[in-house]
Order: sequence, then structure tokens, then C-alpha cells
Amino acid sequence: MNRAEALIDLGALEVNVKRILATTRAAGLAVVKADAYGHGLVPVAKRALKAGASWLGTALLEEALTLRNEGVTAPIIAWLTPINDDFEGAITSNIDLAIPSLAHLEVISRAATGLGKPARVHLEVDTGMSRGGALREWNDLCKSASKLVSEKKIEVIGIWSHFARADEPGHTFNDEQLRNFEARVSEAKSFGINPSILHLSNSAATLTNPKSHFDLVRLGISMYGLSPDIEAMGDSKKLDLIPVMSLRSQVHLVKDVPAGSQVGYGGTALTIKDTKLGVIPMGYADGIPRNADSSAGVLVGNRKAPIIGRVSMDQFVVELGNDSIARAGEWAYLIGGEGSDGYTADAWAKACGTINYEIVTRIGARVPRIFKN
Repeated sequence: MNRAEALIDLGALEVNVKRILATTRAAGLAVVKADAYGHGLVPVAKRALKAGASWLGTALLEEALTLRNEGVTAPIIAWLTPINDDFEGAITSNIDLAIPSLAHLEVISRAATGLGKPARVHLEVDTGMSRGGALREWNDLCKSASKLVSEKKIEVIGIWSHFARADEPGHTFNDEQLRNFEARVSEAKSFGINPSILHLSNSAATLTNPKSHFDLVRLGISMYGLSPDIEAMGDSKKLDLIPVMSLRSQVHLVKDVPAGSQVGYGGTALTIKDTKLGVIPMGYADGIPRNADSSAGVLVGNRKAPIIGRVSMDQFVVELGNDSIARAGEWAYLIGGEGSDGYTADAWAKACGTINYEIVTRIGARVPRIFKN
């Protein structure tokens, strides 16, 4: 039996994909970067395609190449490719590449020339996030891309950008970015660039802003059944999404301790009465945030047991209560559990001052993924 497991419900993933795509006329791109947000790259990618996604998106080229090596033939775009990346391998494997700068365009076009095969590219424009994409050199990028298209060194498949505040529906900056995107697309068309795909929407925009859908919507956190922002948009239940990951660990040890006992490194917590403590054999080496406070914990025996003391590298302690009947060897659920009354990724995020994206994505490789459905 495994010490700990991340249970991945592929049936829930399929339901989420279908529900989201039913709200739009655009095609769907399943974002599977970072090992599918910690859920398992290849199984998630294949199930998302089965559910109706037409495209896959990765940050890194090696992620895209892994999918090709696993027999995935659907269109894939990789959008975070350092300038010395394996562009020859990408072109040979029919992987689309994001072009955020003239320098990237030049390197990728040289690789295409050497192979005698045009590179499939998506021109990336910075519409206000000031992160990826071309800004002041956009016109020059379009001009150069147009020339390379005529020379059959590249094919401009798409133009794309990314929202900075889509998880704040109604914020005026979303409209500003949308206007910027449409203006930059018009500039590209003035150079004779007419891509078949325009894409801007992330999960939040897909759920709340139909004007931004264009030809392709990118399904990220929503596909995994989690809300882009529970404060502004509500939780999974409100969005009619099903969390895909449950996380559990065997209880390592149950022990009785007296009132006034120090718990964990630094003695940062004291028991206020005689109680039982449980030791959970997962820690920050497994991706459990060290700074998690007592608003997070585990569900064991259909009862919540909060963290007490600091999370260690391989373990943390929970307070079970003096009347607990928990036993070593039984499952304790960090996320999910029977009856859905346990802790959520959102609860863990709040306990750590972060977001649900980070909670699921950081679960380490030594926690096996167990795929269901």
C-alpha cells in the first residue's frame, strides 16, 4: 500500500471539459503544462481530448515532445521556449511554437530553413500584462513574419495573448486588453498575416467573458475542477465544476499527549488540553507548504483534524481530539474524502496565503498519481 496517493478522477475531468465547452462556440485547448497542474500529463491530456478538447497547450517544449512520444497526434502549442531550445525537434514533431520576439522568430525560422519544413507559429502579443509577447516591436515582428510566410519558412497559425485580470470579472483592464488585442490583430492583417486561430481566453475569461472567446479558449484551472478565484468568482460548486484531485496519506502514528505539550520544530504550538495527535507522513518534500496553519488539516474517520505545529520535510502533526478513534494505517484525506466534507485545495490555499493552482501543482513526484474512471 502506498504511503500517500493523489487520486485523479478522470471522469470528473471529462465532465468539466464538456460543461465548459458547452458554454462556447469556440474550440477548446486543454492546458496540461506542469504535469497537468500536478494531475498527470499524459493521462489527463488523452482524457481531455476524448472529452472534446481539440488542442493541447504546454509551457515547455519537453512537455509537448513527451506527448508526441506517447502517441498524441492532436495539435499542441508550447509557449515558453527559451531561445536555445530544440526547435528542430519541435518542427519535426509538428509542435506549434509561440513567437514572443523578433529574436525567437529569427532562430525558429533558421531551424525551419535547415529542415526544409515551415515552422507552425503563433505570434504572441503583449496586450498589457507586461510578461510574454511582443510590445514595441510588434509591427517589426509582423513585418518579418509576413516575409517569412512568403518564403514558406513559417506558417502563422495563430495570434494570441493572455489576460492579467480575467479572474476579476468586470474589471476595466479586461476590456482594455481585449481592445488592444483586436487592434494588434488588425495591424498584423495589414501586413498580410491572416491566421486561422485567434486565442485570448484563459479559464476565467472562458467562464465569464464571451466577447473574448474568438476561435479557441484555453481551459486551465477550471478543467481540473477548481475556481480561478473563489473571492471574485465563487468556488467549484458555484461554477458547477468537480475537483479532479483528492489527496490522501496513511496515518503513521496516533499518540496521547498531555496538556501543555510543545508540538513540532520550534515549539510553535502547545496542546491546551490532554489530546490525541496524529502524525501524517507527508511534508514539504511532498509539496505540503511549510507555512500551512491550523485552518488546514486532514479528514480522518469523517472528522476534521487540524494541523498543529509546523509542517516538517516528511511529516506533519494533526490534532485528533481526545475522543478520536483514529488508528495508524487508516487513510487521512488532505484534499477531498468521503462525503465531500473534507478540506479542499481552496482551504489549503487560504491556510498558506496562496492560490489553489499552487496547492495542486506542487504535489511532488514521490506521491504517486492513481487514476480513476
